[in-house]
Amino acid sequence: MGSRKRSAKARQLSEFKAALSAGDGFDDLFTREEERREEAAAEHEAALRAKSCESKNRYRSRAEAEAAVAACAEYGTTGLHIYKCRYCNGWHLTSHPWETGE
Repeated sequence: MGSRKRSAKARQLSEFKAALSAGDGFDDLFTREEERREEAAAEHEAALRAKSCESKNRYRSRAEAEAAVAACAEYGTTGLHIYKCRYCNGWHLTSHPWETGE
């Protein structure tokens, strides 16, 4: 447990700030943390892309996607919706209406 004296706390704070400016590993720590966060964000974006685009059939136009929904309905699959993909600018099918913005 640290000291309760103001002078001791002030000394500890000044030593900490000096260590930050001297580059005693803290700058590297913050740099590594920022790199880790950027990497995690990139992995998250890649997972979203794989789930919403790369794992689905791509239709070149809205009309093609609507025809696919109609064809699926003929075979008993109902409740499908279409949405414009933000990654490939094509059209995909989904069973989740909230993804379509409807």
